[in-house]
Amino acid sequence: MRYIVYLAIAASLLLVSCNSEPTLQKFFVENSEKKDFIALDVSSDILRLDETSLTSEQKQALDAFDKVNIIAFKSTDKNQKEYQAEKAKLNGILKKEEYQQLIKVGSGSQGASISFVGTEDKIDEFILYANKKENGFAVIRVTGDEMNPTHIMTMLSLLQKSNIDLEQLKPLQGLMQ
Repeated sequence: MRYIVYLAIAASLLLVSCNSEPTLQKFFVENSEKKDFIALDVSSDILRLDETSLTSEQKQALDAFDKVNIIAFKSTDKNQKEYQAEKAKLNGILKKEEYQQLIKVGSGSQGASISFVGTEDKIDEFILYANKKENGFAVIRVTGDEMNPTHIMTMLSLLQKSNIDLEQLKPLQGLMQ
């Protein structure tokens, strides 16, 4: 009998501890296979950098980044209800306290924002979100280990110097047309 009580307590604790709140990661996972979405995981080799020519600061910035996930919803005349619903879900997620917004531009039918998760010195996620009613929306989620603003600025300068492998981004072409 005591065994059954312990088992019931353990099961109830397990159920209570499960978090069913929507998160950006859950949004990516739940929608990555849906027909109106395009999902990509981009590796760091997309930059095609000669690592022997990088400074120690550039190598440190590159090492701070783990991966880049991209999800985009292609808007059409036929899926406007789904577009609005998915955009509302995404906006709700990004309004949570853990997502600290750095900048927001635009309004209603189009706009963009940059947010992060973590502290200013130890950023865990960097999120770029853009939407335009005619095209849809896209979210770029950059995850890393203790990234900081200097790492991000260094990565942006590396992007300018890189020879980006556009083949990895080919699935996004349909969104831009």
